[in-house]
Amino acid sequence: MHGESPCRCDRSFKDMGVNMEKMTIMLVDDEERFLSTTKKLLSRKGIDLLTALSGIEALEKLSSQIIHVVILDVKMPGMDGMATLREIKRRFPLVEVIMLTGHATVESAVEGLKSGATDYLIKPADIDELLEKAEEAFEKRKRLEEKIRVAQTRLSMKSPRQILRETE
Repeated sequence: MHGESPCRCDRSFKDMGVNMEKMTIMLVDDEERFLSTTKKLLSRKGIDLLTALSGIEALEKLSSQIIHVVILDVKMPGMDGMATLREIKRRFPLVEVIMLTGHATVESAVEGLKSGATDYLIKPADIDELLEKAEEAFEKRKRLEEKIRVAQTRLSMKSPRQILRETE
């Protein structure tokens, strides 16, 4: 035991079943200035942030990287925010999406929420409010992932009857 600690402190949190995954956000907006300013502000707060200038670019990045929360502008040329939201939810159902718009209407908010958006913010959004909404969305995703893990574990476990049948 010389020089060894009695506790195994070198185990990672993941080994102990604790999820210490850090949130990754993708900000999708066709306004480059808004993207660069918001990215700087969130990066200063220690947030991992990717950006995309279009819905198509956002979907490409979602295909190749783990992204937990998407903050998505409603009004964009080409594939607009609503079409992008529907495609994200179809292809990446666990990704939480917060809609962001400078042209808020009750109808677009309702449509976004019905299509699977977690929340809805109006530009210019306060950076702390934006971050708070993203953290809430990330927590929602983690709870959902945990429910899926529990369900998968239950499905893989054998019932006492199955075990008895196999031993007969």
